[in-house]
Amino acid sequence: MNRLITFEGVDGCGKSTQLKLAAAWLQARGEKVVTTFEPGDTALGKEIRRLLLAGEFVPVAEAELLLFLADRAQHVREVIQPALDTGAWVLCDRYSDSTLAYQLAARKLGEGASNLNEMLRFAECGVSPALTLWFDLPVAIAARRMKKRAEAGEKSTRLDDEAISFHERVAAAFSDQFDADEGRMVRIDASRDISGVQAQVEAVLQASYS
Repeated sequence: MNRLITFEGVDGCGKSTQLKLAAAWLQARGEKVVTTFEPGDTALGKEIRRLLLAGEFVPVAEAELLLFLADRAQHVREVIQPALDTGAWVLCDRYSDSTLAYQLAARKLGEGASNLNEMLRFAECGVSPALTLWFDLPVAIAARRMKKRAEAGEKSTRLDDEAISFHERVAAAFSDQFDADEGRMVRIDASRDISGVQAQVEAVLQASYS
């Protein structure tokens, strides 16, 4: 059984918090769980993440896409596939849907370039998510959350600091992806409080894997 579940959404949507809560919920039920994230959850990936997000060097859009895909291929081969082979649930913070939203849509690389979708599949090395939880949140609310994080001392990334119009394109792309693949993607109302969002996630997991 494919137990790769990806957590997606705009920056500030709360997906990382909910991933941790979902992992704890599954573990309490006796399940083996591996949590991971992109980019950066391998030794090579850490270096790629630094290049992508630190802002010291700013890659052109095409290079940015290729760096994300390189991180994914390494991640699948080194972390995700081995974990799935053991029968574990793998909860991943961002995967190919983020690349579609951020690079192909928000960076506008996907316009007139259908072969880029084939590149995304190639980087997955044959491992696609069985279920994707999309944490739907208006960009204005997400921006306020990100501002609070910054005020609390959390350092933003280069992508966090993009213009609101960029994040609006990301949000629109996630919505389009949901419309196109509603069977795999499940919408979570991320505007609720943490416990309200958690209840939605647990209900989806219960229904999908009971």
